[in-house]
Amino acid sequence: MNIPKLQIQTTDAKINLRTIQPTQRIEQPKADLDLQQPKAKMEIQTTKSKLSIDAFEMRESMGYKNARALTREAAQKAIQDVLEGIGRRAQEGGQLMRIENGGNPIVEQAKTKGLQPYSSLNIKFIPQADSVKIDYKPSKVDIQVEPQQVINNTKVNKPIHDYTPVKVEIEIIQYPSVKIDWYV
Repeated sequence: MNIPKLQIQTTDAKINLRTIQPTQRIEQPKADLDLQQPKAKMEIQTTKSKLSIDAFEMRESMGYKNARALTREAAQKAIQDVLEGIGRRAQEGGQLMRIENGGNPIVEQAKTKGLQPYSSLNIKFIPQADSVKIDYKPSKVDIQVEPQQVINNTKVNKPIHDYTPVKVEIEIIQYPSVKIDWYV
């Protein structure tokens, strides 16, 4: 008996794959830096200090006096000397009036006038304590500072990105086929 036969013959497909590797380049440019710092505004105000020294009492205690004080003292001394002179002359006149009572008043008066008492030297070089009055008012300083803000004009540059993706080339070297035959 003849049985028909079916014969199937296939050919596989053959392909060739060729890949081109991807490339990537990334570059980051530097930022354009523009920073400015303005100077702070500063204002300084000062008041003058004041020093006053009153040395009037010190100078007076050392013998240095102004014209008013010297005139006042000279007037007081003159009044005292005049009064002492009047009293001395009145006493001497009284002695001369009573010459008949004995004694020699003219000789005695000459002796007392001829002998002058020694005057002592009173030298003062050191002024009296607390005789100089000092008044001091210190100066005042007022400082006003106004800081200024930073001016920032910095520009950020975007990165440069070049990318070539992978490339795959497909080539068919052999096409597939199916061949069917019947044999009787």
